[in-house]
Amino acid sequence: MIFYFTGTGNSLYIAKQLEDHPVSIPQIICRPDLDFSADRIGIVAPVYGHEVPPMVKDFLKKASFHTDYFYMVLTYGKRHGGAAGLAEQLCEDCGINVSYINVIRMVDNWLPGFDMEEQMQLDKNVEGQLIQILYDVRTCKKMISEVTEQDRAAHRQFLDRMSQMPEDAWQHLLQITDLCTGCGICRQVCPSGSIRVSSGKAVYMPGNCQTCLACVHACPQKAIRLTVPEKNPGARYRNEHISLREIIESNSQEEIMQ
Repeated sequence: MIFYFTGTGNSLYIAKQLEDHPVSIPQIICRPDLDFSADRIGIVAPVYGHEVPPMVKDFLKKASFHTDYFYMVLTYGKRHGGAAGLAEQLCEDCGINVSYINVIRMVDNWLPGFDMEEQMQLDKNVEGQLIQILYDVRTCKKMISEVTEQDRAAHRQFLDRMSQMPEDAWQHLLQITDLCTGCGICRQVCPSGSIRVSSGKAVYMPGNCQTCLACVHACPQKAIRLTVPEKNPGARYRNEHISLREIIESNSQEEIMQ
């Protein structure tokens, strides 16, 4: 049994390699019964600011997991900032006995920091990393990925920068431009239901945005922009092994909200 959160497909791709039928966290988090039992239970999620998205944190707090082997695989782009150690602490705070946490380096989809065209040209040896993780999980290896002092310093620096910004700064990162045609794809790929379509145009509703940037990357008109500069406003990304339909099936809140 494996659960995942994805914005542009990286974590979904990894989850699909680990189990045949991964379960989307956005699709089940509002269910009243979050009690799960299996020989192995895993979580695959990206790290934003070196930690899992808020929705994944909420899921771990709400759910009950009955297993002898609980594991996490965290996808990141350039620097994980000790994500494994932070996830281990989160599990401890949630009363979860975690056996294994590893990180896997993939394309970084954070548009303010990275040019997607450059990222897609880099060979990050995803398949090589994945082979080891698959072996570890299937043999129920117990391990928490190493966290160095350099990792901890990177996270402290990030927290220091964040402390100088308004608490809701990331909730005001998106803007809908006049290029919007009202197609609704942004609404369909949003895991938190933060976008609706009104009068033929998308409307962003801040408050619960996960800053996954799924809407920005998926917009066919590039009509959703950031309120901060981007490295390459003309370049967008979706994992090459994952279709737009799969992102929509993972994240759409339309039926849930009806």
